[in-house]
Amino acid sequence: MQYFPLFIDTVNLNVLLVGAGDIASRKLALLTRTEANIHVIAPHVSAQVQHYADAGRILLSVREVAHADIQNYDLVYLATANDDLNAELATLATARGIWVNAVDNPALCRFITPSIVDRGRLVVAISTAGAAPVFARTIRSRLEASLPQSLTPLFDFVADRRVEVQQRLESIATRRLFWERFFDTNGDRFDSCTLDHYQNAFDNLVSRGEILLLEDSTQVDLLPLAAMPLLQRLDWIYSQDKLSTALTELVRRDANRAELPALSEISHEYELGTRMLIVADTQKINQLKAHFPVAKHLRPGAI
Repeated sequence: MQYFPLFIDTVNLNVLLVGAGDIASRKLALLTRTEANIHVIAPHVSAQVQHYADAGRILLSVREVAHADIQNYDLVYLATANDDLNAELATLATARGIWVNAVDNPALCRFITPSIVDRGRLVVAISTAGAAPVFARTIRSRLEASLPQSLTPLFDFVADRRVEVQQRLESIATRRLFWERFFDTNGDRFDSCTLDHYQNAFDNLVSRGEILLLEDSTQVDLLPLAAMPLLQRLDWIYSQDKLSTALTELVRRDANRAELPALSEISHEYELGTRMLIVADTQKINQLKAHFPVAKHLRPGAI
């Protein structure tokens, strides 16, 4: 993974955008939706850029950029029509420890801006590491269609009630179960029933234990789609050997991991409501299936 995805807190972030043409305007349209302090330097500016300046959203300097400008910023975007100037300023910014993005030139970029689906507090970022931005836009269009606008007020609703949930439910595991129940019943809607779903989610918060069994020889990319949400709800992952890279990508990343325990310990954890995945060889999986009839055997094409 060449580019590691990060979400940056833009409060008090200082950003310099060099250039004010069409490409720079598109970058600015995205940047002005953040909390960042934005300075634009360009000898000529588009009407859209001037509009942001007139509204007081950006600081605008209508002049040529100078080397002295490339300092005291957290991020620098270079969007001039002069490739040589972009390269010169990118080198300077990097030397001064400033993260730089030279538009349409990944080789000069310390960071790249992904294609974004914005639903308020829910933001999805898509990147092809600069290789195929057109395809990233295709993926974005699919996500735009599948993620309803109702998610924006829904996550505002959730954010407003997080403190109440923390006060009413002391256990982290119980809070997680509460939110799972809420989203299971409410889905991605925000309507007159959302508050009822929220209040009902507090009732009968008894965690349901779960045992998932997976043979270590299984080709995990052939597992059914129905297995994916199960793998994302795990509390523990027990295995005889190190997990494969492919499986690691599918399971909940912060689930606890350990070697395969005794059957009595598995029973105990199940009674406590622990959701676990056990990865072992075929012989062990068959033994566990016989001992735990409630276990779900994950196999290609079936659960």
